[in-house]
Amino acid sequence: MNTNSNLRLGYLVPQFPGQTHIFFWREIAELEERGVDIHLLSTQPPPAGLIAHEWSAKAMERTTYLASKNPFSMMRAAMHQPWYRFAQQIRIDGLSVARDIAICLPAAKRLLAYARRNALDHIHVHSCARAALIAAMCRHMGGPTFSVTLHGPMSDYGRGQPLKWRDASFATIITRKLEAEARDELGGAMPKKIYIRPMGVDTDVLKRDAPYTPPRDRESLRIFSCARLNVVKGHQDAMEAVRLLRARGVNAELEIAGEDDAGGSGYRKVLEARIAELGLTEHVRLLGAIDATAVKAKLLNAHLFVLASWHEPLGVAYMEAMSCGVPTIGTDSGGVPEMITSGETAILVPPKAPEQLADAIEGLSQNTAELNRLSHAGRAHIVAHFRASKGAETLIEGVKSTRG
Repeated sequence: MNTNSNLRLGYLVPQFPGQTHIFFWREIAELEERGVDIHLLSTQPPPAGLIAHEWSAKAMERTTYLASKNPFSMMRAAMHQPWYRFAQQIRIDGLSVARDIAICLPAAKRLLAYARRNALDHIHVHSCARAALIAAMCRHMGGPTFSVTLHGPMSDYGRGQPLKWRDASFATIITRKLEAEARDELGGAMPKKIYIRPMGVDTDVLKRDAPYTPPRDRESLRIFSCARLNVVKGHQDAMEAVRLLRARGVNAELEIAGEDDAGGSGYRKVLEARIAELGLTEHVRLLGAIDATAVKAKLLNAHLFVLASWHEPLGVAYMEAMSCGVPTIGTDSGGVPEMITSGETAILVPPKAPEQLADAIEGLSQNTAELNRLSHAGRAHIVAHFRASKGAETLIEGVKSTRG
């Protein structure tokens, strides 16, 4: 008998399904495989340019979107809300949190109605931004228990964090570094039950059917990277490293999968100009937002995976590459050292250091034995510690703990 068959879980992700949301889709599948009745919820759909996965249409059909751009709806909700419930946080954070509360009120009321109509037992929010505020306000108004996941620095998720966390039944945090940051900021508003649970990947899908093959003599060095197009992802540093490598006589080629948050009209333009400035038009390609199947194909064809992030909370892209047995080079930024010990399962260099990155790429690409060793060691590490199933199991445990 499946003990999870009577668990009805609201699963709330902002702007779902976006380009980086394959992790959530995998976790949903893992939860459903364990018998959990999942109700997909989101604030609003992502921009059209970021809807890239082969499963996106199916996901959107299943998702209930809570946000409204109707100002009259917001005003009506505000008129009927007992504001004293949020007065303390407004006094602390001022008009910025008051504005967020007003914006989120209609969505919170829709969430409450949905939760009651569908008899949800619990709502989990994969965010600590406005989506978390929506769930917290829904709880204040008599809705179900809720929990949150912290995926990155607290500063990324806006003000009013105590209001979002104080009444959460539990929280999952992806690294101990982020846990320490949350405790410093939240103090007594920190939930009593905290799980340190990194994101994970489907290691049964992300695997090789044939052994990894290092670059042969005179063969182009195929480097692949995958992350949204944003200055903090360090793509400009990877490009500079390619320029340095080619100046040294290394025939390096770089492909980058991912799109900017504006769907192609934002930071992508900066990178396109930089590619031209570096004279790399024939050697660096921006692939845009591509689906998971295409990402896997690029990984399996690559000699190296490189991500030069300035700051990375942990890095699902690293996990995907290592799961596919691709020797990986990253940066020792954020929570990455909690996943990778440099020289054991992958190579880490300092962020914002293109010359050191170029040195690491050149040295590794010329060491066939080390490439093969990292291919096997990286894969084994991800299988042992970063499977997607671990996140689903933790979430079920947390929800069950709220039910006594």
